[in-house]
Amino acid sequence: MFDTKVAVLVHEDLALWQKLNVTAFLATGIASAVPQALGEPYEDSAGRLHARLLGQPILIYAASTEVLQRAWQQGLQRELTRSAYVRAMFETGHDAANRAVFLAEPADAPDLVGLALHGAKNAVDKATKGARLHP
Repeated sequence: MFDTKVAVLVHEDLALWQKLNVTAFLATGIASAVPQALGEPYEDSAGRLHARLLGQPILIYAASTEVLQRAWQQGLQRELTRSAYVRAMFETGHDAANRAVFLAEPADAPDLVGLALHGAKNAVDKATKGARLHP
C-alpha cells in the first residue's frame, strides 16, 4: 500500500518513560523532515480541526546498541531521512542543549538510544534488519 516506510528503533534497555519520550521526539523529527508524509487535518463531528498525523503506520522496534549502530550506518549509506536521539540528551533540558550534545557525539558511532528512519520500504527494511517489533 505504501512505497515508503517509517521505522523507529528504541534501545531495549530504556525505562518505559524514556522509550515513550524518545519515540515521540523521533516521530516529530520525521514529520518535520518529510511533510509530504503527513495526512490531512482531522476534523471532529463538531467541525473543529485537529493536527495532521503521519499518513502511514510507524513501526516501533526494540533494538540493542549493535542493531542501532548498524541501522545508523545503513541509514547514512542509503541516504534515508533520519532523526536520532543520543543518551546524553536525557541530561539536557532544552532543544539547544540537545543539539549541542548531539554535535559532540562521534559522527560514525553516536551513543544512540533511538533512531527513526524514513525512506523506500526496502531500504528501511534492510536498515532495520535484526531489530524486532517492540512488544
